[in-house]
Amino acid sequence: MYSNMVFACQRDSYLQEFHTKAISCESAKIKLLINGKNEIFDGYNVVLEDTILFPEGGGQPDDRGTISNVQVLRITRNKDSAVHFVTQSVPLNEEIPLKLDWVRRFDHMQQHSGQHLLSAVAENKFKLKTTSWNLGELISYVEIDAPVVEFPVLKELEEIVNDKIRAAIPVTVKTYEKGSEELEKAHSRGLPDDHSGLIRIISIEGVDENMCCGTHVKNLSELQAIKIVSLEKGKKNKCNLYFLVGNRILSYMQKCIEKERIFTCFLKCGSDQHVELLEKMSKSLKTTQKNELNLIRDLALLEAQKVKQIQPKPKFYSIHRKEGNSDFMSIITNEVKDEDILLFITVGDEKGAGQVTISGKAEIVKTLGPKVGEILDGKGVAKGNRYLGKVNNLSQRSKAEQMIKDEISMNNEI
Repeated sequence: MYSNMVFACQRDSYLQEFHTKAISCESAKIKLLINGKNEIFDGYNVVLEDTILFPEGGGQPDDRGTISNVQVLRITRNKDSAVHFVTQSVPLNEEIPLKLDWVRRFDHMQQHSGQHLLSAVAENKFKLKTTSWNLGELISYVEIDAPVVEFPVLKELEEIVNDKIRAAIPVTVKTYEKGSEELEKAHSRGLPDDHSGLIRIISIEGVDENMCCGTHVKNLSELQAIKIVSLEKGKKNKCNLYFLVGNRILSYMQKCIEKERIFTCFLKCGSDQHVELLEKMSKSLKTTQKNELNLIRDLALLEAQKVKQIQPKPKFYSIHRKEGNSDFMSIITNEVKDEDILLFITVGDEKGAGQVTISGKAEIVKTLGPKVGEILDGKGVAKGNRYLGKVNNLSQRSKAEQMIKDEISMNNEI
């Protein structure tokens, strides 16, 4: 039985296969996010004598792998135990094999050790203290206790950490009893309330000693490189420094190369001309949008003038423009300015989503607005003599129009 909360995965982060015994297997349910949706799984919580599968903790996500060829879907820590959730029961007190998803594990090792190095250099060299960090699926970040970090500092920080990677500095794991003098030298944000036994210190020779329960590389050379990607405003006058380590840089670069290839094909120019051409296209688009907006406004004025010129004055008038927008509808109602004319205006795709405005006498608008919204599968609000709404099904516009005619006809409004 493992003791002192030091699992096999913590004693040797490079173990990929292992044999152990299950000491408990209890029925359980778990909620997992699958393809953006929460799904409930029935299964079993399994506690083993020892494990090479890391339970989430210290900012590091949990591992993936198998127990007796059954996929482990989640691993959590419960006091001194690592709890493995599987969908099939596991026999007790029998030798069973464990296999680790090494690709996921090594990625986490690179990002975690990279974070230790980045945070240590940022604090020691530039007095930029890390207050928290996040190991994301695609990109990670450290929260820095400063409102902003200037670009020259980020550039120098990146150069220093990569120099240390090239220097192939060893990374070692040390364990100490609680209260040991050596612990006073290490960085720590405190121990969990339920912690017991030995305490692990991750040491980067000559750079940092940090209390940590996670898995790490043996040498900084295994990080390959660290790339600082961006800096964003964080919470409480802090900032978030986003970074990539090792294989994630290669994956990121491959995506950038593929995007560059697509841009080159689409823009029909070399990569060194992409920015210049996109700037020209952006200016041209803004000019086109401005001209289009002016045309829509002119069209709205013409529509309003057309309504006002009808003799005798209509009591109901219906307008639809696919290319219209909220300004188009607003200009017409403002120009007509006649509550005795009930205006029904829609814009958008005739078979899809769009916007609607009804204007006229307040009591009629208040009654008809919600009914139109229901027919067109949308919602809106009546304010004074206008109803404004967004709808999802303009294909039912003729039905809504007929309903309006029928309603006001019954009230002798037409």
